[in-house]
Amino acid sequence: MNFQLRPHLTTAERRLPFECVTLLLQGGGALGAYQGGVYEALAAADIHPDWIAGISIGAINAAIIAGNPPNSRVDRLREFWTQVTSSVPWDLSGNPFARSDDARNLLNQMSANLATVFGAAGFFSARPLMPWLQPGGSLAATSFYDTQSLKDTLERLVDFDRLNAGMTRFSAGAVNVRTGNFVYFDTNTHTIAPEHVMASGALPPGFPAVEIDGEHYWDGGLVSNTPLQWVIDSNPRRQDTLAFQVDLWSSQGALPRNLAEVATRHKEIQFSSRTRASTGQFKSVHRVQRALAALLRRLPADLEENDDLRILKSVASDKVYNIIHLIYRAQNYEGHSKDYEFSRLSMQDHWRAGYHDAVRTLRHPEVLARPTSLDGVFTFDLERDGRE
Repeated sequence: MNFQLRPHLTTAERRLPFECVTLLLQGGGALGAYQGGVYEALAAADIHPDWIAGISIGAINAAIIAGNPPNSRVDRLREFWTQVTSSVPWDLSGNPFARSDDARNLLNQMSANLATVFGAAGFFSARPLMPWLQPGGSLAATSFYDTQSLKDTLERLVDFDRLNAGMTRFSAGAVNVRTGNFVYFDTNTHTIAPEHVMASGALPPGFPAVEIDGEHYWDGGLVSNTPLQWVIDSNPRRQDTLAFQVDLWSSQGALPRNLAEVATRHKEIQFSSRTRASTGQFKSVHRVQRALAALLRRLPADLEENDDLRILKSVASDKVYNIIHLIYRAQNYEGHSKDYEFSRLSMQDHWRAGYHDAVRTLRHPEVLARPTSLDGVFTFDLERDGRE
């Protein structure tokens, strides 16, 4: 089925007033198709990130983008999402009930059940025996699914030589199972292989830990589900930065009315990155950094060698940041299984939502303009600032 969307944006070359353009991709399983739609809109606007960082499914999308030339990235993303989703084996289109949220919820639950039993093609497959029937110490004893097919998919869709060449910086977050420490596999410090990407998405107990250099790693979302802080902290040059943060879970939601909604809301709170609060805290800190930078510029030259000043200079910054939030808004018919519901129909809905949210965001000229506020940080949230 062809679900390609026609670009509505000009593709004239962008000369953005930023030294670095970053794309930050949160984890969220099957919801990750939303990120594919966002990237299609950015590519149509001729916005190509210098740095892509992801967690879990965000790391997979990030690897596909960074590991392909710009003119084929959207096609490779679409190929991945078409492969891992499937058309449902039933058709209720002739039934008026099928147009209701209740019907769509039923179809989604049936699709999620299929994924639970069989897996998703090119992504993960159910093990023939339950983990407790497997020999202790084996990977099969620690997870319900095998992810070897994901390695094959990554090797087919990602040019790892290109990814490691440094044309686009790539980062993927994971958790060391033994130490519990959060780590980033980054092309500035690592030679990235399929295992690094798989480690970022190895959510237990569904998926097994991935071994890298004698250590085992699980999904980075267990500790942090957004790479924003990593991009800020690990950029020693403190470049003027335009960051598109694409989240798949919203921290805000309605009070649940039944147990099914409790399960959904629990998962949203657990995996949301509380984007707005984190960004607000960063704005406060950066305002102090900018004030400090301005103060240091006014000090006498004979104080340049002071040890205390060296410390202050190391944290001072007069750079500016645009942080653009794109947060997926779940539909009424989506329940707690929305992150493992791999129907083709839902994937198309998610992709389309990401595309149109990004299109609407880019219609606001301040999104791509250099901020002028005292704190040097401009934030834009489509739901809060620009929903039409």
